[in-house]
Amino acid sequence: MKNLISRKSFMLSLMAMLMSVSLFAQDKPQRQSPAATAEGTIHGAAITIKYSSPAVKGRKIWGDLVPFDKVWRAGANEATIFETSKAIKVEGKTLPAGKYSLYLTPGENEWKVIFNSQTGQWGINRDGSTTDDATKDVLVVTVKPKKSATMEERLVYRITKTGFEMAWDNLVVPVTIK
Repeated sequence: MKNLISRKSFMLSLMAMLMSVSLFAQDKPQRQSPAATAEGTIHGAAITIKYSSPAVKGRKIWGDLVPFDKVWRAGANEATIFETSKAIKVEGKTLPAGKYSLYLTPGENEWKVIFNSQTGQWGINRDGSTTDDATKDVLVVTVKPKKSATMEERLVYRITKTGFEMAWDNLVVPVTIK
């Protein structure tokens, strides 16, 4: 009888362990703003932009979901990361080789592009403000947005021959690199 109870206990334990392993092996649901990467070479510098790509989903983006004149994490989830293998000139100003958090401050006519030395943080604080610590800003440049030729449902960064651009909804924000 004791042997039967031990055998049943062992079988129940084994089944419980196998069930828990299969539950943990299930795929986690995909984020609503999936991770994306833009990579390319500009004037010999390897450029990588890692970001999370939110969707428009019928919302008003500029001036509403993303307010004007407030620092924005330039994507969703974690702060967007910009990395360059060599020193580059961004809008005529030098940015040393390295890894930076990329923030944007949208305006109706001009945008600020912010390269910040602090990396690895979530993009926003609990109160909804960004995690940009202005004392760690390495470079801030001003650019002019343009109306895009097509509507971009998902935010996307592209490396171009002349720099990079952020496109989302009905807007493109080009940044020149030399």
